[in-house]
Amino acid sequence: MLRGNMCHRFVLVLLSIVLLSCATVAKETVEWWQFWTDPGIKPTIEAMIAEFEAANPDIDINVTDLTWADGQEKIVIAFSAGTAPDMLEVGSDWIAQFAANGYLADLSAQIAPDSGKFKGWGLATYDGKVYGKPWILGTRVLFGNRDLLKRAGIDSTFVPLSLSALQGAALMVQKLGNGVFGWGSNTAEKHRLYKKFLPIFWSFGAQLFTDDNRYCIISSEKGIAALNYYKRLNDTCGYVADQRGIEDAFLDGKIGFIISGDWLLKRIDLEHRKINLMTTLIPGPKYPGRSFLGGEMLVVNEKTKNREAAIKFIDFITSPANQVRFCKANRSANPSSVEAQADPYFSGNPHLVTFIKQINSSVCPPVDPDWPLMEDAIEKAVEDALFGRRLVATALRDAQVKIAALRNHAKP
Repeated sequence: MLRGNMCHRFVLVLLSIVLLSCATVAKETVEWWQFWTDPGIKPTIEAMIAEFEAANPDIDINVTDLTWADGQEKIVIAFSAGTAPDMLEVGSDWIAQFAANGYLADLSAQIAPDSGKFKGWGLATYDGKVYGKPWILGTRVLFGNRDLLKRAGIDSTFVPLSLSALQGAALMVQKLGNGVFGWGSNTAEKHRLYKKFLPIFWSFGAQLFTDDNRYCIISSEKGIAALNYYKRLNDTCGYVADQRGIEDAFLDGKIGFIISGDWLLKRIDLEHRKINLMTTLIPGPKYPGRSFLGGEMLVVNEKTKNREAAIKFIDFITSPANQVRFCKANRSANPSSVEAQADPYFSGNPHLVTFIKQINSSVCPPVDPDWPLMEDAIEKAVEDALFGRRLVATALRDAQVKIAALRNHAKP
């Protein structure tokens, strides 16, 4: 009898060990597709994943890297085939398309406690629901070359606090001649031209749609005034090239003012460029004006079985400390976290401060499945006006008709 009890206890102990072993091995694996593959930032992403997994031994994060060249197409195919990962990094202008097709989980309840701690929620909100958490934001500011301004007779403390002051200073730089231009004017370049024009458009107080979001009013009086202003800069002192060409010329000391993003600060740093740089908020008739806001959102697949684990990882990687860490590694100034924005890394650099301020004074485009088509209509209007194919008012009217047709087609 004693031997029988001992055998029974031995079996129970052995079974407990086996069960404990199985429980230890069992894990959730969260599949994450993301775009940060640059050697300067990828090690930071990998280190954050390792730290998360160490703190959460029941969760593994399996990363698949995408490229901007074909990443969106791969995501679309995966969602259509039912093979999309648990969570994804997506561009903010993709949110509406994926949400409208039922691919994204509604995260409204989960993010409600964080709503005041992050910027950029409008980018992830479609039809009254929040489908992603803002991670890395992006905006545009005004860059100036102080050496050229000085040569043009402009005071060393000058900051263009109005659009008229900007135009006047650009014209003074233009008069220097010898291959120097006052303004960098983006040529027809898909997905970029509208991001240069809309800051001016919004700074004039113009709107794409009425307050109730029902009617397109891009060809309003303020909209026409904005495009007329943009065209005057182009015609009187514009160095016309694609984005890279404009930035190259600016860094070579050939342009007085350009609109660009924080990647230009990174270029200056990495390429050891010597430039007497000024950065400031986009001006308007009144200071400050408005700029374009976009960004990268972290979203969850509606069909995932690992929803809570995915959200837990999203909260971890978007934490203030990890956002500061990311921006330091990436030499960028675009955290969505309000707490991260106050970090000394940003406040100790006047150019990074400019971007932080501009993020909080920017406008996001409509979160609409047809936004890419609307974007095309806006860019065509700007191109037609800049390069003489249409009068400004006619070009904007044509865009308004196209956008209104898209909106009417979308109505049930």
